[in-house]
Amino acid sequence: MTDPFWLTDTQMARLAPFLPKSHSKPRVDDRHVLSGIICINRNGLRWHDAPAGYGPHKALYNRWKRWSDKGIFARIMTGLAAEAGEKATVMIDATYLKAQRTATCMGVKKGAWAPNRATKGGVNTKLHAIRDDQGRPVDLFMIAGQARGYIGARALL
Repeated sequence: MTDPFWLTDTQMARLAPFLPKSHSKPRVDDRHVLSGIICINRNGLRWHDAPAGYGPHKALYNRWKRWSDKGIFARIMTGLAAEAGEKATVMIDATYLKAQRTATCMGVKKGAWAPNRATKGGVNTKLHAIRDDQGRPVDLFMIAGQARGYIGARALL
C-alpha cells in the first residue's frame, strides 16, 4: 500500500465526543489507531499485515477488540447516523463476515458433524444493520452465522 489512509482533523473532531476518556496513562494516539483499524477493514487485511505507519498491529487489534466489546464502535455509528437528523429507516440488511479460522468448534472429533460446525476455513458471523434511506447505519447487531436471520432482525426492531 503506497498511499495509507488517515482520518482528517474534521473527521477526528466528529468522532471525539464518542471516544471514551483515557483513565490512567495516556493511550496510543487515537488517529493512528482508528486510521489503522479502518485501513485493515477496508482492505481486508490481517492484523499482522497492518502497515507500520499505524503502529504495532497488536495495539490496533487490542483497541479494536476492547472497544468492540464495550460497544464503542456501535455507539459511534449510531451517533454519527443520528447527527444527520433523518429519521426515515428504509431497510434492514445482513452481511456474512468470516470469523477467525481458529474460532471453530475444537471439541468435535475430526469428520464428525455438530450443529455449530464451522464452515470450510472458519466460522461465519452475521452482521445485521438498520440503515436509513441514504445507506448510513443506524443500528448494528451481530449473531453467529448459524443462527436464523430473524433473530437479528427482531433484536434490531
